[in-house]
Amino acid sequence: AFSTGVGSTDMGCGMITGQAWFKVPSAIKVVLTGKPSKWVSGKDVILHIIGMIGVDGALYKSMEFAGPGVSTLTMDDRFTIANMAIEAGGKNGIFPVDDITLEYVKGRSERPYEVYEADEDAEYDSVVTIDLSTLAPTVACPHLPENTKTVDELSDVKIDQVVIGSCTNGRIEDMRTAAEIIKGKKIADGVRCIVIPATQSVYLQCIKEGIAEAFVEAGAI
Repeated sequence: AFSTGVGSTDMGCGMITGQAWFKVPSAIKVVLTGKPSKWVSGKDVILHIIGMIGVDGALYKSMEFAGPGVSTLTMDDRFTIANMAIEAGGKNGIFPVDDITLEYVKGRSERPYEVYEADEDAEYDSVVTIDLSTLAPTVACPHLPENTKTVDELSDVKIDQVVIGSCTNGRIEDMRTAAEIIKGKKIADGVRCIVIPATQSVYLQCIKEGIAEAFVEAGAI
């Protein structure tokens, strides 16, 4: 499925005419190998890539992810990576369909669908290879997402506010990871922690699993 963000003008024209204008983008192929370590998620993967190619490294291009490393990523990881392709200037991010994808779609789509794959002789503007096993938790520092550093490259940083959520990190896996770290602890004095589940179903799952309770008891909002 090809999806991309639009502005209010594009949306208005689409609602009136049922059409939108796009150039067919060229593509960058990102080959993923290896398996990420415990604390490395899809957010770390895409931040690492943006740090490599810059915020305009994929300008108006489609970022196509491939390779054996894809099978080690959860659907939540893939959503985050595809979602943040825009932060590298990309028109969208695309993953191949595998058993994990088909299992996710099951029960979520009642319409018949067709699976498309890249042509064997597909041409790419460039090919980037990343070994997931070499990645560390990664932080985007001010003032652009391309200013990335791994956690071991950062000294102590005073934090005023923490947001657990957004379009890239409000999924149940994110909530579980945050709760695992925060459970039994208290938010530091002078720090505000805001939790935003991405959907009502994620919020409900947080309640069922005791995650919401862990956040509230720690002092999060």
